[in-house]
Amino acid sequence: MSDPYQAIYEEIIHEHYKKPKYRRILEGLPYAENPSCGDRVRISIQVGNNGRIASAAFDGSGCSISMSSADILAEDLIGKTPEEARTQIERFLAVLRGELDVDELDAFGDATAFKGIARLPVRVKCAALAWRAALAQLDAIESKANKAAAG
Repeated sequence: MSDPYQAIYEEIIHEHYKKPKYRRILEGLPYAENPSCGDRVRISIQVGNNGRIASAAFDGSGCSISMSSADILAEDLIGKTPEEARTQIERFLAVLRGELDVDELDAFGDATAFKGIARLPVRVKCAALAWRAALAQLDAIESKANKAAAG
């Protein structure tokens, strides 16, 4: 059965790929890489004094799915607490792994465009790449906060 919204989803992915709002040149951060296709991305997350994500950005190269996914992710993170961001990222990845229904993505803003990708195993790694990189950044932020609190 064909998704009647597929053309809209493709347009959302295309728009974020061609005109990313959150792409920046980032230095000193590790890349997350997809060795099967060569896509690579790094994510920067900055938490403000209020404990919420004040800014997020990405840098990298890859296919339209991996790069648009990074842009959509960065947009989605701003304003969330790190814990809220982690929960959302884990839900997104669970959908891509088939552990949650794709309709869960309806609550994800533009990330709903990846509903069709969740059904294409060969492209799931592309869509998940930035989200996995963001989890690593959240781990680093948490580790740094724990060290500061202990020290």
